[in-house]
Amino acid sequence: MGEKLSNQYNPKAVLNEVEEKFQMFQILNEKGEIVSEENEPKLSDEELVELMSRMVYTRILDQRSISLNRQGRLGFYAPTAGQEASQIASHFALEKEDWILPGYRDVPQIVWHGLPLSKAFLFSRGHFVGNQAPEGVNVLAPQIIIGAQYIQTAGVALGLQKRGKKNVAITYTGDGGSSQGDFYEGINFAGAFKSPAIFIIQNNQYAISTPRELQTAGKTLAQKGIAAGIPCVQVDGMDALAVYVATRDARERAINGEGPTLIETVCYRYGPHTMSGDDPTRYRTTDIDNEWAAKDPIVRFRNYLEGKGLWSEAKEEEVIERAKEEIKEAIKIADETPKQTVTDLITNMYEELPVNLQEQYSIYKEKESR
Repeated sequence: MGEKLSNQYNPKAVLNEVEEKFQMFQILNEKGEIVSEENEPKLSDEELVELMSRMVYTRILDQRSISLNRQGRLGFYAPTAGQEASQIASHFALEKEDWILPGYRDVPQIVWHGLPLSKAFLFSRGHFVGNQAPEGVNVLAPQIIIGAQYIQTAGVALGLQKRGKKNVAITYTGDGGSSQGDFYEGINFAGAFKSPAIFIIQNNQYAISTPRELQTAGKTLAQKGIAAGIPCVQVDGMDALAVYVATRDARERAINGEGPTLIETVCYRYGPHTMSGDDPTRYRTTDIDNEWAAKDPIVRFRNYLEGKGLWSEAKEEEVIERAKEEIKEAIKIADETPKQTVTDLITNMYEELPVNLQEQYSIYKEKESR
């Protein structure tokens, strides 16, 4: 009695040992310089330019979506600026037949996967057409319930596994989502069945307004995967190359039957949590904003490409103008889509109307016909 336990039986020592093993994976530093040559991906010049183009386009899409929201032309909107590397570089590692199960902030990934931008705008308005992905576009509608997409991803991944498909299901949540019960159930299920899933936690530091340090006592969010027995890695989420490599490797393991991976991308959202009244100045300081602005994923990747002679101001302007024109056309299509009616909502929800809705349906149908 009274003797100290050895490290092998000392819970705190075991925890410290685990946490010491987590080093943030990075390839590009804040200046856009390669700091890990052995991990630099062998992407072609064309692929590097395409990745940058998508990131710039996505930043413009975010700016325009915020403006449209303020004009009352969009409904629910969650800003994405600051998370372009996390979102777009992870998507860049996927194949067309892979499945994406997005959270509500992950509209850019499903747009780049093939969902028409006009449908993304209709989703924001709550229109049922916004949830109708075209044939062959393997995406689900953005999930509003925090963390629910993790359980769904485990199920989709198991389905791909049972069908012998060489594809993966990928999903995203935030640092707040990693505290949900659904999060643990999803990674545990996929881990137990070695299903081909990729789980990404986009740690943008504040969930809605709760600082990361109050979200969990864990040193990293990535280490939560250890409990599920799955590989996990913490990545610099402002570094497009590091995010791409981590996702590419996770996908390769998954289709080779090695099961899921949990990736934490450490990033930052520049804007509010959503455009529905959140004021980030109440829980963030200007100093913190400026600190993260210096790590901007687009500036970092731009510096890298300019150093290789692959990018220029003129090329970036081309992308910006193309984005503006396509966004303008997409919102026009959304505006011209017939408005959703109450009876649309009722009939889309039920194949056979329950008795209590049959009367209501008749009442609203009569009103709509006037």
